[in-house]
Amino acid sequence: MNPIQPALFVPHGAPTFALRPGAAGAALVAKAATLPLPRAIIMVSAHWDTAVPTVGFAEKLETIHDFWGFPETLYTIRYPATGCPEASREVVTALEQAGLPVATDSKRGLDHGAWVPLRLMFPDAEVPVVPLSVQSRGGPEQAYRIGRALAPLAAKGFLIIGSGSITHNLRDFQAAWQNGGQTPAYVREFADWVAERVADDDAPALLDYRRRAPGGMQAHPSEEHLLPFHVALGAGGDHPRSQRFHAGIDDYVIAMDAYAFEQGEPA
Repeated sequence: MNPIQPALFVPHGAPTFALRPGAAGAALVAKAATLPLPRAIIMVSAHWDTAVPTVGFAEKLETIHDFWGFPETLYTIRYPATGCPEASREVVTALEQAGLPVATDSKRGLDHGAWVPLRLMFPDAEVPVVPLSVQSRGGPEQAYRIGRALAPLAAKGFLIIGSGSITHNLRDFQAAWQNGGQTPAYVREFADWVAERVADDDAPALLDYRRRAPGGMQAHPSEEHLLPFHVALGAGGDHPRSQRFHAGIDDYVIAMDAYAFEQGEPA
């Protein structure tokens, strides 16, 4: 019998996070060490964006270097993950049973939003990985619905991980870099607002963050980097026990906060 897994939201930062993981990387390593070994990992990366939810079925997962202009060392990194068609079929079934459209992809590997945190958390690549796409056009409501559809798989040993950023505005990164590295006030304000809403078990506010949160639109000019958070939130079930297990800012504007959502009534 497989132990119930939490759902996690983790940051992947800039690609250089793979070389300089810092405090956020240490937090991911420490969290992974507390987990029972998963049967499989469902990996939801901000960098795989499709029109409909798409499940990866590849048995050997290519390490995708989907970035340009970074140190050459990054392009030599390989994460030798394997897939599991049986586990992928269970993900498809869970989504279909929730009434969601589903597509499959037999070739998709792991982009840097997936392999960078996985390489820290599971360096031996011993757990099969099922990639699952986000739908930026579907917004937080669809992402949350996907998470809710996946929630029953946590009791079957599936570790559901959403990988993105609590704040993600690359134009503001350029401005901060040119202005001496000052972090805009909204970055901390938005991250703390999310943490407060999580602590209050206020999923409706988190889904409506663009209207309700301070700096919501500036924190996410486009939504793909926060949608994996909504997937993880939904995968925690009705009233998850929530933990913000890391908080911090990298590269002036990227909030690297990480969360765990465990199924069950609040303590």
